[in-house]
Amino acid sequence: MSSTRRNALLATGAVVVCAATLAYASWGDRLPEFQYCLQKCTENLCNPSSGTTYLPLHLRLLGWTCESNCDYLCQRALTAEHIASGHPIEQYHGKWPFLRIFGVQEPLSVLFSILNGYEHWRGFRRLRARISDRYGMKPFYLISSIVGMWAWLCSSIFHTRDYIITERADYFAAGLTMMYTLFYAPIRIFHLYRHPNSKTIVTGWGLICLTAYLAHISYLSFVTFDYSYNMLANVIVGLTSNVLWIYYSLTHYSSRPAWALWPAAIVVAVGCAMSLELFDFPPVWDLLDAHALWHASTVVLVRGFYAFLERDAEWESREEMKGQVGRR
Repeated sequence: MSSTRRNALLATGAVVVCAATLAYASWGDRLPEFQYCLQKCTENLCNPSSGTTYLPLHLRLLGWTCESNCDYLCQRALTAEHIASGHPIEQYHGKWPFLRIFGVQEPLSVLFSILNGYEHWRGFRRLRARISDRYGMKPFYLISSIVGMWAWLCSSIFHTRDYIITERADYFAAGLTMMYTLFYAPIRIFHLYRHPNSKTIVTGWGLICLTAYLAHISYLSFVTFDYSYNMLANVIVGLTSNVLWIYYSLTHYSSRPAWALWPAAIVVAVGCAMSLELFDFPPVWDLLDAHALWHASTVVLVRGFYAFLERDAEWESREEMKGQVGRR
């Protein structure tokens, strides 16, 4: 479920759907006035003989150089001019010109990524404390929490400073989250963990998922990093997981309390949250854009899904004790 996240998948989808708008907005760094500003800034501030190349410690710790700082300063200067003259705000290097805070490139996306990670940490603690160790799905859920925490940590790092390595880590962690969700969803929904040959079935299914994931990241790492392919692969995996959880709700809502409908409601809400990427807009207050809103919206959805897992586990555990659980 935490795979709801995310990121460049839907951003790439937005490029396809809204090609004309985004193509125009992504040319800011090619504007003559930007190139002129960048040239003059680097000549004046990045010349070692001038003694003006010094950057504050907090910028240097986050990998800012004199040249990248000039790039940022020119983005901010031109954005201020565009706003004052009533012209549209441009994107630079495919990103909006966010206000940098303590060297952090996208402060609100970082904040909301941290909050999502916290929700997984909170969910991990609650599931570990409140679910019986005898419940077969407990280890799968705890691992899912760890994967989710890792994914949002990578997201936080990526939005702090956008490098090739932080981008790849963010994308690969998001893909891992989605694949792991697809791995454990059928194990829970079809009670494979209770099957007489559960060890063989779960191991075989796990090897299939692991092989698919390793093949995916190997192709992106060693053949070509194809953004469209990455988007398509993750959308297929995510939609498959969503269909499984909708199936769960449709087959359980009549025999269980109202929380049996939560998975379906949550995956629909996730889809709505993802659609925010299709309505991209310049950052409000220089900080809040559609992508940050997406991350903000998933915070409450992650908490809701953990609440469902907890209630579902409690119900299953009680029924198992009564010996009344049959395969659904």
